[in-house]
Order: sequence, then structure tokens, then C-alpha cells
Amino acid sequence: MGRNHPIHFGTSGWRGIIAEDFTFQNVRLAAAGIAQFLLTQSGRPRVIVGYDTRFLSERFAATVAEVLASHGVETWRCARADPTPALAYEILHSRLDGGVNITASHNPPEYNGLKFSSADGAPALPEITRQIEELAGRAQAGEFSVQGPNFTAPLQRPADPRPAYLDSLREKVDLKTIAQAKLKIAYDPLYGTGRGYLNDLLRETGAAVHTLHDYRDVLFSGVGPEPSEKNLQELAQFVKAEQCVVGLSTDGDADRFGVVDADGTWIHPNYILAVVADYLIEARKIPGGIGRSVATTHLLDAVARYHHVPIYQTPVGFKYIGELIKEDKVVLGGEESAGMTIRGHVPEKDGILAGLLVAETIAHRGQSVKQQLEALFKKVGPCYTVRINLALKPETQQRVLEKLQRDYDRFDGRKVAKIDRTDGLKLIRDDGSWVLMRPSGTEPVVRLYAEAASEGEMNRLLQVAKDFVTEP
Repeated sequence: MGRNHPIHFGTSGWRGIIAEDFTFQNVRLAAAGIAQFLLTQSGRPRVIVGYDTRFLSERFAATVAEVLASHGVETWRCARADPTPALAYEILHSRLDGGVNITASHNPPEYNGLKFSSADGAPALPEITRQIEELAGRAQAGEFSVQGPNFTAPLQRPADPRPAYLDSLREKVDLKTIAQAKLKIAYDPLYGTGRGYLNDLLRETGAAVHTLHDYRDVLFSGVGPEPSEKNLQELAQFVKAEQCVVGLSTDGDADRFGVVDADGTWIHPNYILAVVADYLIEARKIPGGIGRSVATTHLLDAVARYHHVPIYQTPVGFKYIGELIKEDKVVLGGEESAGMTIRGHVPEKDGILAGLLVAETIAHRGQSVKQQLEALFKKVGPCYTVRINLALKPETQQRVLEKLQRDYDRFDGRKVAKIDRTDGLKLIRDDGSWVLMRPSGTEPVVRLYAEAASEGEMNRLLQVAKDFVTEP
């Protein structure tokens, strides 16, 4: 947002490079904006402040807590690096007015960030973050002091979201079934906040759990804590070598999940969402529909049709899935970028819950993830899905954006049955295959998604979409 507006919230909080954009001065501005916003909502707001395992995260969190408390916000401060979903649960459990988490989630190590959650435990919606941005700008302009009046009352207190959150997971996951299966599982928290959460709950079941990277490394081995296929090679090798039934992973703040099957194959998050949704409806008999973003697999639509439940589509951004959870409409809500939550849980992504549910499906069905996926394809029809990022040259950005504004009757020589502009340009063909082209709001990139009933057709569709974007 430029020099005059250093604080800008994207799809999941404000992020920046440490010491360049993400500085103590800017963090104070953001905290002052949040404090002023909260004071308009409540006379005596109460907020939890947490942080992840990144460089200086605990110091940034202490700075946020100090500014909030100085403005008269009662601040509950975490004493250890805790997952985003644990903070979300604590907001609901203790009826707080919101939460601030210092995290850049799965971004590379040079980044840090700040997430703000509202009183419902969900990521703050754009109308709220816009107000916070504006208030931070006013603080920068000197309209009010960044450091609030000194309150004599002790407005900072220690917080530990772990016990209540783990108790809630014990209620939502069938740990007994996992215990009976005596599973051997590998877990890679990628040096992040999932340590001492997912592995501890699995150990409670008697499962043999081996945890990789079970320590803090602010450089995340130099790659970043994203549970991608590339970053989970070590986990895949371990799973194969030690004959584990599955390898589970979470990202830096443990809101995203990664899954490696028994043979070392990384499983696309889209497939995990479909397998778990099918399991929750079929085996657990949980009522409700399925929620997904516009960029997420239509395999979920097939599962919904098979079980005669509604499907709900949202724009990209988990806050929109969160709304469906708050309205109690869906059994499962998910995004292809490895975000999942379920009915009755927090309206926020939860990678720890996702990992536990994957273990539960394996224990209950006695099948590997791949075997479950094959069985699902037999039930509802096959579906192959892919996503890539296509970098744009600065001189072509405007032309591509204009292209994506136009309507198209045909694509790849086939009739377009439906155009969906929920988020970007989505062209759905009459056979159900589709392509989505979505410009990134933060970088010179177009995200391309393609889906078809065969792998060959999916790859061909992706290539056509790449040509479409890059050709003059």
C-alpha cells in the first residue's frame, strides 16, 4: 500500500519481509489500529496474542500485547508458540473479543506476519481489516498516539490455549478407533507450532509416532514451512523406509495439512478433502452439506451428489468457508490450498484436526489413503486436479487482466457450458471439466487450476490455459 499505508491485510492477514516491511514500528501501528477498532466494539475488550516459531515472533507478539494493553485492551499473552486453530478455539472457549497471531503461516523464512481473528474465532472479514488499516494509517498520521494512556490496572495476563483446544479435538476425533488400529505414523511439523499437539494426541492413542524436525529452526531448513510435495520428501522417505501407514504434516502455524501415503506418494489436498468428507457423511453420519472455494475440486460436488447433500461455493479465502461453519450448514469446509474444518469446530483452517481425521479414516476403513481414493473414484467417478502459478512479465499483466474480463463461448475448441466469476475466470465445459485463471492480488502471478476426468485431459487443459494466458 506504499509508504503512507504500511499495513495491508491480504487473504490471510498482513505479511511482509522482516526488517523491511515487517518492522517493530509497523507492528506497533497495526496493534494501535486493532486496539482502536476493538474499543469501538466493546468498552473493555479482551484479546489473546499468540505467535509462531519464526525469527523474532515472540518479540513482535510482546510488542503487540504492550500496545494493546496500553490502550485499555485486556491482553492474554501466550507463553509458547501455538497453532492458529488453538488460538481460534480459545477465542470461542473464553468468549474473547478477538485474537492476534504473529505468523506468516507457510511463507518463506524471511517473512513474518500478523493475523487478526474476530470474536467468532474466524479470520477477520475484509470490512473489519479495512477499518484496521485505516486506523493504523491515522495512528501513523499522528491523529492518535500509538502508545495508549498508561493504565494502572494489570491488563496483561498469561494464556495457554493448549488444554481446552486438545480437549475439543478429543471430542471431535474418534481416538478409540485410532487406538484399536495400532497405527505407525510419521509426523513432520516443519519446525512449526504443531509440535506437541498432533503428535501428542496421536501418542495418547498408543500409536507409534515418529516426529521429524521436532525443534525450532527460524530458517525452516531454508525452504519455508509449507507442506508441499517438494518440502515433504524427507517425510516420504521416512514413511517408506519405516513402513508407516501414513505421513502427516502441518505448516508453520499448523492451520494447513500435508499427507504422504504409505508408499511415499504425496496426496493432493483436494483428494484429502473429498476422502474425509465422504468418510464423515458415510461412517460418522454427520448431517449437512459440503463447502468449498471456487478453486477447490468438484470431486466434493460428486461426493455431495452421491450422498444427496448440498454443495456451497465461496470465493477464495477461508474466512468465507468460516461463514458456512458459523451458519452450521456444512459437514466439512475446505480449500485446495490445504485448509479444512468440520461442523461444530472453529471457523478456521485446522491442519491438526485434518491430520487426526486422516488417521481416523485409515483406522476405521483399514485402507491406505490411496486405496480410499480409488474406492471413492469407483463410487462417484474419477477426477484429476492440478494447480500451478504462472509468473507474468510486468508488461503483460494489464493485457492478461483484460483477457480475463472477457466472456468466452468456446475454450479449447469445446463449448463453454458455464462462466463463473466468483473469483477470477472459471470456464466449465459441458463434460464437467474446468479451468480457472485467477490473478494474484499480491504478486505478478496468475494461478491456473484445471480439472478433468482423466490425467491426460487435465494436463492438456492446463497446457491450453497456459497458452491462453501467455499468447498475445
